[in-house]
Amino acid sequence: MDHLPDYNARYKDVDYWDDRYKKEQSFEWFGDLSKFKHLLEDHVSKEDKILVLGCGNSSMSFDMFNCGYGSIVNIDYSVVCIETMAAKHAHCPGLTWLQMDARKLAFPEDTFDVVLEKGTLDAMMVEEKDPWNVSSETASVLQQVLKEISRVLKPGGRFISVTFAQPHFRKRLYAQEQFGWSIRHWSYGGGFQYFFYVLTKGEELSPEDRALERSPAKRDTPSMAAFLEDSDPEDYLNRITI
Repeated sequence: MDHLPDYNARYKDVDYWDDRYKKEQSFEWFGDLSKFKHLLEDHVSKEDKILVLGCGNSSMSFDMFNCGYGSIVNIDYSVVCIETMAAKHAHCPGLTWLQMDARKLAFPEDTFDVVLEKGTLDAMMVEEKDPWNVSSETASVLQQVLKEISRVLKPGGRFISVTFAQPHFRKRLYAQEQFGWSIRHWSYGGGFQYFFYVLTKGEELSPEDRALERSPAKRDTPSMAAFLEDSDPEDYLNRITI
């Protein structure tokens, strides 16, 4: 991959992404839509109003549009990305492109049926070294984003998170009663598994998930690094330790 940064912290740098998007045509984190389309179709209807966080230059939204999803708002904090994607897909009336920070969404409450992110939250966590103990700075950023997602979701709306983070790491971040959603997950992929989380607003956490918010993390599972030694060709994964 030609655009890997010299060090992980640059994944959080908008200048890095602006420069990358000037050169890179497209890149798919965790596989293209075909890899998890069967899961998406089970949880997202063609009539849903959808928000994609950190859209990047992925073809996912365009592929969804071609599958009949007719209302997709795409945001990214890179203005280069948004301008490029808006021009590229100007012929698609169902796709909207906006430069925006996921920590402060410029939408009213109860706007979307679905909020979808693929790898965006992972990119916000690239400097973390201990998957059991996320730094207070990163935890604060993630909480801002998750609160905003919950705010803009309609009652019954779904937050869909596509990630390589296994449930024993990621569910602890999602399982907070303040967000007002339940958590379910599925996996896809071959030798390297990715995870497809569905968080439904207005449903209660299971007792097991509710307990995660109150209990300390237990180090009874190998760290994420152990699962990255034989990862897929997207070798940027070996640069992320959570």
